[in-house]
Amino acid sequence: MRPAMTVLLNRSMCFAACLCQTKQPQQTLLKPVTRVGVGLHSGESAVVRLVPARANEGRFFQKGNEAGGQSFRVPAFVKNVLDTRLSTCLGEGPAIVRTVEHLLSALEGLGVDNCQIDIDGNEVPLLDGSAREWVQAIEESGLVVASNSEGLPVDREVLVIEEPITSIQGDSFIAAFPAPSTRLTYGIDFPQVPAIGTQWFTWIPEGPASYKHEVAPARTFGIYEQIEQLRAAGLIKGGSLENALVCSKDKGWLNPPLRFGDEPCRHKLLDLIGDLALCASPGHPGLPLAHIVAFKASHSLHVKFGEAILRHRI
Repeated sequence: MRPAMTVLLNRSMCFAACLCQTKQPQQTLLKPVTRVGVGLHSGESAVVRLVPARANEGRFFQKGNEAGGQSFRVPAFVKNVLDTRLSTCLGEGPAIVRTVEHLLSALEGLGVDNCQIDIDGNEVPLLDGSAREWVQAIEESGLVVASNSEGLPVDREVLVIEEPITSIQGDSFIAAFPAPSTRLTYGIDFPQVPAIGTQWFTWIPEGPASYKHEVAPARTFGIYEQIEQLRAAGLIKGGSLENALVCSKDKGWLNPPLRFGDEPCRHKLLDLIGDLALCASPGHPGLPLAHIVAFKASHSLHVKFGEAILRHRI
């Protein structure tokens, strides 16, 4: 999200949510950049190459099929979500890409509207468990104004929330309220894990630097007593003390120090940004102009909320 965004809005034509023009051009990467790492759940190595894309192409994964020599595109759209167990998995046709949320969060947070994501493997690498290394990769590449097939820039459009939109699941919820600027507030509650407890964090996008310093460094976390159960279910095979924070109900954090006192809460907000990036129209941001409040939400609820926003869009 860029600072001082101007929205050209005709309120008489708005429903609960509508796409409105801004005076800012779409962006893409300056040059390709590559990262290699291990997937959180599969434990398998993968190579990801971020490649510049034209305006209005949006963000999409490109997967090669070595057996058939074919290539498959998986657009980063909420309609392509296949699974939300402890991460967000996308798929279209025979192509599947797991754990996309950290990378998409970094692209959304730094304003990369158009990007081809070549991936050799089935799961985006976890790297250090945060979005920090993806931010570093984007900075290594640099950003430029994206041009369409005619070589012309195209302005971004932002989704503006005009009426409250809510998604509720048990005692968890996400709500969006009309606001003059984008603001995200996240709450978590782990009464069984005193070292985490109840936390709240609010983030106001004020340019790429605010995402880089306040959100991106927050690492994924897990509860020590749940690890064996998750591994028995075929999950977190690539998780370790080097790429995830681990907290015990009785002993507290097993691999301190934390980067923030509220790092778990900040990471959940990081995940929300990545999941809401899936609401983007091609070449435009996914985060709406609204105050979004989430409490005890999951990837599943993030996605359901994204679907609710799109159902209310004009």
